[in-house]
Amino acid sequence: MDIKQLLNQTDHFARNAGCQLTEADEHHAVAEMIVRDEHLNGGGVCQGGALFTLADLAIAALMNYQGLLTFGISNNIMFVKSARKGDLLRAEAVFVNSHHKLPSVEVRVTNQEGILICHVTGIGYCKSTPIQP
Repeated sequence: MDIKQLLNQTDHFARNAGCQLTEADEHHAVAEMIVRDEHLNGGGVCQGGALFTLADLAIAALMNYQGLLTFGISNNIMFVKSARKGDLLRAEAVFVNSHHKLPSVEVRVTNQEGILICHVTGIGYCKSTPIQP
């Protein structure tokens, strides 16, 4: 089973939030989500935690692509523009450094028009444990 299929099945939190991996290889990973009512905060725009969940799924796919269990140890998110109900969001993760123990990535979350919604950076810790389906 490839990492895209594995995480789409086993990351219950991301799946329940409406996030789905659409691409994953050794160079990048893409997750998508349509902003729904349950993603909106009190101000009527997409809640930051929903944006982070989407980005985190793309990060997980990229960092775990080689088959070794890798966990995020530090992340930073910068919100640039609000996402609104009905927006199709796309989070694309790419390596900044694919270090064998401490990989670092950046993610751009954009809407259907290609407008930047938020930017996420993350560092992971790669264990020597193979990922188990």
